[in-house]
Amino acid sequence: MEKLDEHTLPHWWKDVQKALETENIDEFRSEFINLHPYDQTQIFLAQEKKERMLIYTYLSPEEMADILENIELDRLDPILTEMDARYASQVLGGMATDDAVDVLNTLDQNEVASFLTIMDKEDAEDIKGLLHYEEKTAGSIMTTEFVAIEAAMTIREAMVHLRNEAPDAETIYYVYVVNEDKQLVGVISLRDLIISEEDRAISDVMSDRIVSISVGEDQEEAAKMMRDYDLLALPVVDFQQHLLGIITVDDIMDVMDEEASEDYSKLAAVSDMETPDTSAWMAAKKRLPWLIVLLFLGMLTANLIGQFEQALTKVPLLAVFIPLIAGMAGNTGTQALAVAVRGIATGESRADGKIRILLREAMTGLITGISCGVVITAVIYLWQGEFYLGLLVGLSILGSLVVATIAGSFIPLLMHRLHVDPAVASGPFITSINDIISILIYFGMATLFMDMLIS
Repeated sequence: MEKLDEHTLPHWWKDVQKALETENIDEFRSEFINLHPYDQTQIFLAQEKKERMLIYTYLSPEEMADILENIELDRLDPILTEMDARYASQVLGGMATDDAVDVLNTLDQNEVASFLTIMDKEDAEDIKGLLHYEEKTAGSIMTTEFVAIEAAMTIREAMVHLRNEAPDAETIYYVYVVNEDKQLVGVISLRDLIISEEDRAISDVMSDRIVSISVGEDQEEAAKMMRDYDLLALPVVDFQQHLLGIITVDDIMDVMDEEASEDYSKLAAVSDMETPDTSAWMAAKKRLPWLIVLLFLGMLTANLIGQFEQALTKVPLLAVFIPLIAGMAGNTGTQALAVAVRGIATGESRADGKIRILLREAMTGLITGISCGVVITAVIYLWQGEFYLGLLVGLSILGSLVVATIAGSFIPLLMHRLHVDPAVASGPFITSINDIISILIYFGMATLFMDMLIS
């Protein structure tokens, strides 16, 4: 673990550390248990294995579960491995069900089966109920630890039920209402429960305008719904509207972080950035597939330039501006790609939004192309005294930027339409495509200008 600067540590950290070093369990617990779970986690992660083994004996499985819920998934496997197997299974059983499922999904099947076998039967059944849902769906991130009341109850009966069930629930800010068939029919806030008259029926107080999500929907859709409706929890239902679980805002924050990391990985043409590479070989293994594809696209670009060897022989100065035009097109295309992917992520591209995005990017390409074209024409004329060469480069930049912005926005929109992740249209991929297009435009126009260039 990273060595800490003792002079910058808060006093309570030093007290906990001293208790660990002297193996004083009473002092450790009196200081440690009262800390926020985040602070407990930071202390735990800063320890060497010897001190961590002491912590396992000082804390109950339920107390240790609070710590594990705050640790990133990729760091949990070695921690669970060093624990006693029975203690580890009890820790998993003490975690929120959805968090325990997330942890188990990172382990191999043999480890999962081993933990479930020695786990408390009731906890194991709850976890098994979520394990079969496909990864990255609403079902895989929901928790079954929620409070549901029946529509036929009175406010008084509902409050008694809530008091009994609340200790095991992940959140009680929303209380969901079901009918006798366990179908979701309404929702009532904790505030409305508290202020309503005790003899009133739940069906009279609840709201039947419910925002819910199907268990098989993508987790990203759940994040959008919670953002759009400003919810703290989102009920998850099956095709017959049976209430299966809820998704809480803390899980959605994890989803948003995960999705952002995943999209950034794809935009950068890297297969996975969620877990740090342990070696140069692993890093290279992830990046090589895209780089090889881009290598062949680069060879295609080089071959295109070779086709115009005669033009380069007649006007060698043409070669000087190839990187300029290709670079401008690549950069503009990447900017348009980022705007289009963001429009898809925020929902802006829905309905007529796609046409609006394409038109806006085309106009942006036209305006920037004209501006850059005029500037480069003037610069080349003043630099080389070649007006027609400057005009050729300026018009090529204009055409390249217009086409690049349209391609950069159209390709991800098309992929989204075909139900392919638009982030796959990565920056390096768009850049390579626009290199090819810009080279064709540049040398195509050079052929038209050739008589004026050599006169």
